[in-house]
Amino acid sequence: MPPACPYLFTILRGGASPLAGRGYLVRRAHSRTEFPGNKEEAPEMKIAQVAPLIESVPPQLYGGTERVVSYLTEELVRLGHEVTLFASGDSQTSARLVASAPRALRLDPTVHDYAPHTILQLEHLRQRADEFDVIHFHTDFMHLPLVRALMPNRAVTTMHGRLDLPDYRPLFAEFADTPLVSISNHQRKPLAHCNWIATVYHGLPASVCQFQPEPRGDYFAFLGRISPEKRPDRAIEIARQAGVKLKIAAKVDTVDEPYFHREIEPLLKQPHVEFLGEIDEKQKADFLGNARALLFPIDWPEPFGLVLIEAMSCGTPCIAWRAGSVPEVVDHGVTGFVVESIEEAVDAVRRVSMLDRADVRARFEQRFSAERMARDYLEVYRKVLGKKPDRAAA
Repeated sequence: MPPACPYLFTILRGGASPLAGRGYLVRRAHSRTEFPGNKEEAPEMKIAQVAPLIESVPPQLYGGTERVVSYLTEELVRLGHEVTLFASGDSQTSARLVASAPRALRLDPTVHDYAPHTILQLEHLRQRADEFDVIHFHTDFMHLPLVRALMPNRAVTTMHGRLDLPDYRPLFAEFADTPLVSISNHQRKPLAHCNWIATVYHGLPASVCQFQPEPRGDYFAFLGRISPEKRPDRAIEIARQAGVKLKIAAKVDTVDEPYFHREIEPLLKQPHVEFLGEIDEKQKADFLGNARALLFPIDWPEPFGLVLIEAMSCGTPCIAWRAGSVPEVVDHGVTGFVVESIEEAVDAVRRVSMLDRADVRARFEQRFSAERMARDYLEVYRKVLGKKPDRAAA
């Protein structure tokens, strides 16, 4: 065990941690009889959701994983389960909240290293692990030794990021028995040997990005991060060649600032481009709902693409590059167009008005609701625990 992780060694041994008793926050939002939908009976499952501490749940601004964790947590509570959320202290939830950091790490100027806070979160979970029927991790891989040592038959991990990184191969070769969930079928391909027990597509509540049958804006939208793999430069060029206006709502991470200043900032001077910066949840719904279409010209193996279903929820079609999960998420000719070149994208811009926004919204409701996501995960939990499927919920 590397000397840089002495606390993790203590956690894995199951002994008393030097971090115990330091006063982490536990917020009890409900008693057992107060959970919506369960009337007076005890909840069917006691579930721990373990979220990254980098953003709050849900995020104040940009953040995909933490937003999905929020949607899942709230829906599980609504369905009558007793849920405890391990997340930052500024999270908002109807579940019980256990906070190992007072606020989202990205927004805390006093935080310079995320790892100690993650180890502290794992220790808080270890102290309470026996309280839960199932523990659902959304935190990549730091927890894998803890799962193997203490909870091998009642934990599951959803992988939210790209998996084609070379450093992942030896790690997941060792932990090939750990139950994993992918968020698209394409995502799991680089680690096909792992113990993939399901693919669960993301979902969101129908009210988050409300249906907009008649968009009020005459623009196309780009939403997300300014980074080389998201290709905002492609979006700018597509809009230029198609002769349409493009609005860009995106954050710039510190690591991407050189790329932004060198490659993207000069392109923002063109008259057809408007750069809005990072926007919040309410602004996002208006931004996507009033766009003629979303441009998603990625250049990387996208694991899912939450913004795609956020746009679909508004009835806004998507013009997206054939990469990663895109063909699984976008129904070509119904919820948008899947393209492979600038020329195809420009043609799709000119044809996108032919798509029916009501059909886009209807397909979203069929495939990407929060309730569907939660019920899929409940089946995953039953599978991990060796229980029979819930036929009524299927």
